Amino acid sequence: MEFEPKIPTSSTGDKTSFAYETARKRWPIIITQAIDDVYRTTGQTDDAAKREEGKKIINDLATLKYEVQHDRALTPIPDDGVSDVATYNQILESLGKPTWLNVSWLFSECYLYRRISTSFALSTHWKNYDIFARQKIKTFRSSRPAVLELAARYKDLITQLRSHSAEDTSEEADKLLFTEMCEICLWGNATDLSLLTSLSYEDIQKLQGSEARKKSEANILVNDLEEVYKQLVEAKKAGKKERVVDIVLDNAGFELYVDLILAGYLLTAGLATRVTLHAKSIPWFVSDVLPGDFGALLNALAAPVPFFETATEEEELQGKVPEKLSDKEKEELSFLFQEWSILHAEGKLGLRANRFWTGPGSFWRLVDPNADEQTKELAEDLRKSELVVFKGDLNYRKLVGDGEWDPTTPFTQAIGPLGPGSGINVLALRTCKADVVVGLRKGLDEELRAKEGGGGESGARKWAWNGKYAVVSFSKGA
Repeated sequence: MEFEPKIPTSSTGDKTSFAYETARKRWPIIITQAIDDVYRTTGQTDDAAKREEGKKIINDLATLKYEVQHDRALTPIPDDGVSDVATYNQILESLGKPTWLNVSWLFSECYLYRRISTSFALSTHWKNYDIFARQKIKTFRSSRPAVLELAARYKDLITQLRSHSAEDTSEEADKLLFTEMCEICLWGNATDLSLLTSLSYEDIQKLQGSEARKKSEANILVNDLEEVYKQLVEAKKAGKKERVVDIVLDNAGFELYVDLILAGYLLTAGLATRVTLHAKSIPWFVSDVLPGDFGALLNALAAPVPFFETATEEEELQGKVPEKLSDKEKEELSFLFQEWSILHAEGKLGLRANRFWTGPGSFWRLVDPNADEQTKELAEDLRKSELVVFKGDLNYRKLVGDGEWDPTTPFTQAIGPLGPGSGINVLALRTCKADVVVGLRKGLDEELRAKEGGGGESGARKWAWNGKYAVVSFSKGA
């Protein structure tokens, strides 16, 4: 059984790919921001030993930036005591002596963050430091209007769901509500406030889906939500006592907030009896969720006044005073905190981190019979799940191995050994921010390329780079 696609994959050396721009423009900026963050924290500490280690980490990051910008060879990751080092270095060796600007995009980008992690893992005072924490919390704070809007809608929705008996609702209305919730979760940090303002229980009961959602649906190029809903409803009707939904998380901040909204809805609507959220174990692709981000979000909801009303350094310099929260807004945020805290305390909402999610290459290794015990246990847990939701662009790329698939290739084929027969029910919720895409009807890729900014005759699939379009792809594991 193969655990990488036997077709070419996206390369940082391909001038028509998003990988080309990413390696040359985005990576140096990301490393510079990491250096700035460590420099700032180093300057704020009174611990001399921590300061010295901070200076060494800054030097390590500066060296990494130089290597990327000057197209140096990727070097083996030093042994920092974590088991995945061997896997990274084996794959690196199998690639020959690749250089940063002409290498597999998926492997090299995973390697980049794993290499950054090593500098902290080998330290004494910085082992659990998240260089992206400041950015993540700042982004969540800047999402305040959407956070407050969705808190109000969610409180109304959950309250009304609980006050209506099963006889009061139609299956068609329930399916429409499921679709609304999943699509809000799909667009995540790109969520249009107009999507949120129309999340009305009354309108849904009248089968009046929001106009904003209908508009956004036009940009969902593959949409298997009806099949997914059927999967969850059939499990419920069969009387299964334990019905788990797993969500492999993507970004922290507002996107994690929306993921929790979806989890709470699934539990309240009886479409799941337990939801497990899967976080990363090391700082990853800037904004991915770590366990600490989950705690930080709950802390913000538990104490919204200091979080939203305290001016940041930037606001103080600009003389800006954050607007005060109304009593109603405080009450709605408190409702969310109480809801999620109770679900967590009852064991219905959990969070797990696993090193597998930050490994190199594709997710196909999840079903490798020679995988380590931790990965085998993870695979077995996911096989027991009614649905495993993979959020975001990177998780999608890892599902399909970042291969240069023909865009009409069925999703069930492109995910290789994770497809039918794997025992894992896979749902990808992805806004397109990279070249690879599968499951499209014939001719659609050409139509999108022909649109303004779509790539045209350049050979680039530029329409898939900016998150304007999305795919919702499902594969039944049976």
